[in-house]
Amino acid sequence: MGHEGSLILVAGLLLALGLAASLLAGRLRIPGLVLFLGVGMLVGSDGLGLISFTDYELARFIGVVALSLILFEGGLAAGYSEIRPVLGSAVSLATLGTLVTALVTGLAAYWLLDFTLLQGLLVGATVSATDGAAIFALLRDSTLKRRLARTLEGEAGMNDPIAVLLVLGFIEWILHPGYGILDMALLFVQQLGIGFVAGAAVGWLAVQAFRRAKLATGGLYPVASLAVVAVAYGSADVLHGSGFLAVYLAGLSMGSAQLPARQTVHAFHDGVAWVAQLAMFLALGLLVFPHQLVDFVWQGTLIALVLVFVARPLAVTVATAFAPLGYSDRLVLGWAGLRGAVPVVLATFPVIAGVPGSLTFFNIAFFAVLVSTLVQGASFEPLAKWLGATTQDPALPAPLVEVGSIRQLGADVVEVEIGEGDAVIGVRVRDLGLPREALVNVLVRGDEALPPRGSTRLEAGDRLYIVARQGALAAIEEARQRWRTGPVGPAPRPPRSPAMGAPIFTTRPWTDEDGDPDAPDSVLGLDVIERLNTRWDVPGALVVLADGRYAVTGPHVLVGSRDQVQWHARRRLRTAKTDAERAWWQEVIGASAL
Repeated sequence: MGHEGSLILVAGLLLALGLAASLLAGRLRIPGLVLFLGVGMLVGSDGLGLISFTDYELARFIGVVALSLILFEGGLAAGYSEIRPVLGSAVSLATLGTLVTALVTGLAAYWLLDFTLLQGLLVGATVSATDGAAIFALLRDSTLKRRLARTLEGEAGMNDPIAVLLVLGFIEWILHPGYGILDMALLFVQQLGIGFVAGAAVGWLAVQAFRRAKLATGGLYPVASLAVVAVAYGSADVLHGSGFLAVYLAGLSMGSAQLPARQTVHAFHDGVAWVAQLAMFLALGLLVFPHQLVDFVWQGTLIALVLVFVARPLAVTVATAFAPLGYSDRLVLGWAGLRGAVPVVLATFPVIAGVPGSLTFFNIAFFAVLVSTLVQGASFEPLAKWLGATTQDPALPAPLVEVGSIRQLGADVVEVEIGEGDAVIGVRVRDLGLPREALVNVLVRGDEALPPRGSTRLEAGDRLYIVARQGALAAIEEARQRWRTGPVGPAPRPPRSPAMGAPIFTTRPWTDEDGDPDAPDSVLGLDVIERLNTRWDVPGALVVLADGRYAVTGPHVLVGSRDQVQWHARRRLRTAKTDAERAWWQEVIGASAL
């Protein structure tokens, strides 16, 4: 038991160090992944010697799992609606841009370093992909123009498969001289085609399953989404397709649909992606022996300079030649080619395959990534602002409803789905009988989110998102029971009898003996049969009485016919002193006219 406890303790301390490094990186204005890698190097064999780790296969496995989770979260956060306007540029950068980057960097490695042509191209392929984790982390704190941010996000999600295939192809070419360009082209078609079909199919099935499944608790939906990641990657991989492309497409599909527990799933995968980044960077940092990097400083720096100042800008120019982008936009995209864990993970592939000189490739790739990330990551936002490519809005806006923030303010969000046969079907929103401290914020019908009105009638399958003070949650639960079994809604209005005579108009201050002005059972001895509206700035309501008259409760009680109530409401509207009071009397006029 002591050994297991030690391992758990070490894992916890490493995560804590990673979080501390993230906070420090924010203060120093440098990419956090650099410090994550530094933590791994610090505790490794060349540092404090706390962990001895040289297992490249395990590191690759950790990298593959982590990248799958990161790419899925990237697709989930974006959705097709955000990517669609920039899809052409993103796909072109992910494919043609990655190929140009690999080719230019590879030829530079061949000409400037003591490599064969295929070895140089393998180095170029290794560092050709931008890193999803690095790009997503950069954009979280950026105010880059939304179009440019979505282009970078789409490119980072889709270029990993291209880089992986280039690396695998050049490894085969080096180890098997009979392998050639046609074999690599066939590999691309097969991997991308199968990955696309698998990702689209798993994403569609996941959306249908989420909509139809009635899981026992909201906590099971993140578990189901993890299953989607595993099925998407695994199904594509066993069919010899691109698992990375499959998980990104599955994430895009789910991010584009209105699904149950949407915010819960998004928040879960945001956290899981951070854990994946920490684990991946720490593992890769452990593989690096700082004393060995000294021999590759000039080579790694040279490749990094070529990558940053030649290959990436040229790739952006070629890939976006026909895109509606200005010169400054292309400069920003050219400078935003952040490398991160992806090239380091790809550098483990030739080591595992036994390619001659692969440890040299690994150290060069690592140092090139370190230099390019420090240079580009630290200067990206100031450069974007200088070029006028930023706005006042965040590049990746936060969700409209952040449940954690709402809870800190003493409120909560309750999700209620209207089932077949519920008594509430056909009832108007204003007749739900919610307490004053609760409000229907969003109504989701099918794939569409509707702003609910008081007159909106509920249908089977509707999902209500109710914002409520935490003290009102018990009352909402009671209301939910009535919605299922009844009674719900107002009683039928009685026909007005001519014998009752002309309506009498009454107004006076409301007293404690009159009851709760928010939800009165009776007014002036007459039963309330329908509540039309509730006042929000002070306790009060507009109700219909058993004799057909209307009553306005609150600081004062007002009882009379429709015309009398509207006449008085118009007078009060002209003398109202606050916006809230004016809004209330406008609501009285409108609701009593129905």
